[in-house]
Amino acid sequence: MNSILIVDDDKEIVELIDFYMKNNGYNTYKAFNGKEALEIFQKEQIDIVILDIMMPDLDGKEVLRKIREKSSTPIIFLSAKGEDIDKIDGLFLGADDYLAKPFNTLELIARVKALLRRSTIFNNTKEESNLTIINKHLKLDEESCKVYKDDVEIQLTSFEYKLICFFMKNRNKVFTKGQLYEEVWGQCYLGDEKIIMVYISKLREKIEDNPKEPNFIKTIRGLGYIFQGD
Repeated sequence: MNSILIVDDDKEIVELIDFYMKNNGYNTYKAFNGKEALEIFQKEQIDIVILDIMMPDLDGKEVLRKIREKSSTPIIFLSAKGEDIDKIDGLFLGADDYLAKPFNTLELIARVKALLRRSTIFNNTKEESNLTIINKHLKLDEESCKVYKDDVEIQLTSFEYKLICFFMKNRNKVFTKGQLYEEVWGQCYLGDEKIIMVYISKLREKIEDNPKEPNFIKTIRGLGYIFQGD
């Protein structure tokens, strides 16, 4: 049984999410502020976090930063703010998905299931694969699910790893944003290109010598992206 940590200072929202998640067979933990959330996360085995951004004292962004220091556990951000800048900020900080309030509970459940499914696939890949791919100054070791640049390990989130893994296995091929989203995120692409753009930007910051003039992940205007390599 997967465990979900629900964090929001609005108790009605926490209870609502808790009710639906339990009805779908999940074990749940509830926190009403950032401090409680971190204490529970440290003590319990949490498989996914549903995290509100706007909370007093320790807000969701700070909670996310502290979790990401030690864990790549999937995190869904919730916020009353629906502006694009908030979504982009959350993704850059390391969130895996984002829902603006008010949200549809069925959509939230679907996103939780999708994240848990991809997390399981990622962990199974770590256990089963023994392939090493080398490309110029980059090395992808699928046995350990680690990526190295000039023999120095690059710290990646699970989605960053899945994206670069897909790219390196499909070198010199052009992919649209929709194709990348469906291959890496495993969901039907509905035109939200910002998630892809943010993750491409994050990867470039980590693997490129000059992210503004990338050698690996190149933009093909009007089409999408290509990973150039040997």
